[in-house]
Amino acid sequence: MKYTRLTKQQLEELHQEFINFLATQSITAEEWEHIKANKPEVAEEELDVFSDLIWEGVLNKVTYLENVSALQMHLFELTDKEMKLISVKVMNPDIDLTTKVGFGWFKKNWQSDFVEYLTASKAYGEDKNLDKFNLIQQGAVITKGDLYQWFNNMIEVN
Repeated sequence: MKYTRLTKQQLEELHQEFINFLATQSITAEEWEHIKANKPEVAEEELDVFSDLIWEGVLNKVTYLENVSALQMHLFELTDKEMKLISVKVMNPDIDLTTKVGFGWFKKNWQSDFVEYLTASKAYGEDKNLDKFNLIQQGAVITKGDLYQWFNNMIEVN
């Protein structure tokens, strides 16, 4: 297995897609019930293959990731050739960016001496999607990139 198995909730939400996946392998609902009951290791393998297929599809489409903690934001743009990073660090220990109040403080003070910025870019390793997946495993979430684009525009202007 290349990634991680989808959670039970994710599998339930993708129930129809899983049925279609089994159908592409000519496995009927009756045969699937038989496999689950009599060959649980084969059922596990099928779930793993399906999970990897779903992850590949999602990761192929991901363009932006955000990892926000109390004092830092790591905003990623995932281009065809590299990962671009805008890193934001708040030097005020009383602020928590994950709260509405903390983010409100940040919006008012983003240009103050209490905020540091860093930009970087890095080429992908051998497997672009695995690099993206690893960022997600470290706490990044898939976004539309609004924050990244806003910061990128501000950096270009200044």
